[in-house]
Amino acid sequence: MRTKNSLLKQKSFLLDVEGMKCGGCVRSVEQTLLSQPSVANASVNLVARTAWLELKDPEQPLEQILVALKDRGFPAKERIISPFERTSLEKIDTSNEWWNQWRQLLVAIFLLLLSVIGHLAEGGKLDIPILGTLPFHASLATFSLIGPGLSILKRGAKAAIALTPNMDTLVGLGVSSAYLASLVALIWPKVGWPCFFNEPVMLLGFVLLGRFLEERARFRTSLAIKQLVQLQPETARLVLENNEIREVRVGALRPGEKLQLLAGDRIPVDGIVLEGHSAVDISSLTGEPLPLEASPGTELVSGSLNLEASLILEVKRVGAETALARIIGLVEQAQARKAPIQGLADRVAGKFCYGVVGLSLTTFLFWWKLGTRLWPQVLYASGQGFLSSHHDHGLHSTLGSNAETPLGLALQLAIAVLVVACPCALGLATPTVITVASGQAARNGWLFRGGDVIEMAASIKNIVFDKTGTLTIGRPLVARCIKTKEPSQMLQLAASLEENSRHPLAHAILQEAQRQKLSLLKTVDARTYPGKGLAGKIEGIDEIVRVGTPQWLASEDVQWTFDIKEATDGSETIVAVSKGQQLLGLILIDDQIRKNVDIALNRLRTNGLNLNMLSGDRREAVQQLGAELGFKSNQIAWQLLPEEKLTKLEELKVNGSVAMVGDGINDAPALAASDLGIAIGTGTQIAQESADLILLGDRIEGLPDALLLARRTMSKIKQNLSWAFGYNLIALPIAAGALLPKYGLLLSPPIAALLMAISSITVVLNALSLRTT
Repeated sequence: MRTKNSLLKQKSFLLDVEGMKCGGCVRSVEQTLLSQPSVANASVNLVARTAWLELKDPEQPLEQILVALKDRGFPAKERIISPFERTSLEKIDTSNEWWNQWRQLLVAIFLLLLSVIGHLAEGGKLDIPILGTLPFHASLATFSLIGPGLSILKRGAKAAIALTPNMDTLVGLGVSSAYLASLVALIWPKVGWPCFFNEPVMLLGFVLLGRFLEERARFRTSLAIKQLVQLQPETARLVLENNEIREVRVGALRPGEKLQLLAGDRIPVDGIVLEGHSAVDISSLTGEPLPLEASPGTELVSGSLNLEASLILEVKRVGAETALARIIGLVEQAQARKAPIQGLADRVAGKFCYGVVGLSLTTFLFWWKLGTRLWPQVLYASGQGFLSSHHDHGLHSTLGSNAETPLGLALQLAIAVLVVACPCALGLATPTVITVASGQAARNGWLFRGGDVIEMAASIKNIVFDKTGTLTIGRPLVARCIKTKEPSQMLQLAASLEENSRHPLAHAILQEAQRQKLSLLKTVDARTYPGKGLAGKIEGIDEIVRVGTPQWLASEDVQWTFDIKEATDGSETIVAVSKGQQLLGLILIDDQIRKNVDIALNRLRTNGLNLNMLSGDRREAVQQLGAELGFKSNQIAWQLLPEEKLTKLEELKVNGSVAMVGDGINDAPALAASDLGIAIGTGTQIAQESADLILLGDRIEGLPDALLLARRTMSKIKQNLSWAFGYNLIALPIAAGALLPKYGLLLSPPIAALLMAISSITVVLNALSLRTT
């Protein structure tokens, strides 16, 4: 079920969970969490090794949940959302994890090389007699089990005892069966079994190699979070009361303090510029390629890069309240929340290990008691074919090659079934793609709230746009000046008088005068006429200057020589300017269309989406904008209240899933009620909290790309699931000996282990290909 709660409301928590290796582990962790009475919802990510959960009571402590996970073999701790404390901890954890991975792999490879040299010595290829003896191979196998394989055996045994078998359980059963069978043959030669101590060594070597490569690939999937964290500097230049500069930890800053930002500095907190002018690169957060021109009053967010000159910044938000921390939290939440399509894989992976153990036992009993009687030739043909290696040196041989007893062959095939099975691929199929896609989206300034949101975005058929603040920039600006001989002089007089007003139209006129670098004249007297305009005297001009509605100026006997309706199209707000009884001209003010909106809408239409525009604005403005952007008459509606927008949304849902794009407080109900709520990042906080997808900055042209990424993501997920299911459907029967009677082909355990590793790596690499397409 989709949820729209934010991590910042402290109802949702993110846990770092250790010990997860495959889809069976994911299912076990998820069941453990959902069994706790305080947990309302939970989702586990195998790639990020995290669990996202919602509590019924936000104030309830997590200790009981953490203890339950630890008892099941999955130690966990709460993820620290603030990037300040996490930066240093992350480096330590990563370093320790990589060292452990390297150490285990190097030891396993060293033992594997010794095993190969021992076989060469046993075959007479090398003159090192001691390396070709059975005690030597038995020692290597023992060291493999108590060294790099010990952690696998422990985790597998613990999972088996808890009745939640996982990949470690399957590998542990495989290597321990081969080792114990060889040990029995060594101690009691009369049983007539061959010794195959090399099998545990080879199995562990291939398994650990596969896991290391898989871990390396998984490490790349989380680069987006690490790159975002690195945008947070560790220190800042604090300006003291005596203007002395001190370098302090960013975590020690408090709202209201002042910072000095030098050219090239990353902005450590959210704040407002007090002094200075500079260009600021915000592309790391919003994807906006053009720098922001910062001046006194400009609000800057953490993670941005100061490019040109020094700035003095007043701290507004620190820690988890900063824009950067919120973005990191949203990306982490997105990577932890699973897509509904993952439910099938999780259910299968959770029961997969039981099925594999059952198939392995069935395989063993079949070939021991029945198979070799039905096809006696398999005992002499089992070493043929490229799937099984073939060499035999006395009692020490590859398990199952040229097996001379039903028990030896049955044991080989049963172990191969255990090792070739790969719940890892099933467990990784969806979360790897979601993790990569969420990171890729974050780098482009698109924040999906979870895998469920990505899946919904891929299925959208209808998109509804709000007008003001979404398709337009959301504030009035001067569009043009008409019916005037001297537009600059008219604008200068109007701006000088409007400096005494706080009306939005006055701000638009002042902003245009500033853009044209017009100096303002001193006003001697100014008076506001509510609903009409302003009138007053300006120094150096004898006549009264009026700025207001045409109707008001006409009532003041200002002379008109044209019809206003013929001079304008009716969609713009008209401000008339007069000096005495003489009309100086008209200023037309309108809410401007966002840059590249037409391109974005055309791309969405090309992709087969049905577009609509719902607005609370007046009819003329909505119709004018609709015609300009290619909306049909039945695709627009105007003067709608928030509840009326909800009614329209429900009507559109008849034709398929609906996305709502908005930015204002009045859009929040529609954003929450739609199948996919999309908020423009420059909009209000409440709109962003109600949305599923947030487009940072004001680049609405990113919407088609975000939806395209969602579709490509779902395509990759389906590819991965098809591969994971297909691999197991093909590999398991072959491992069980399906090709042995007719073709004499079987999977030796080392080859099975290699295929298992390749299966997992293939899934991860396919997910990583999202970053290059």
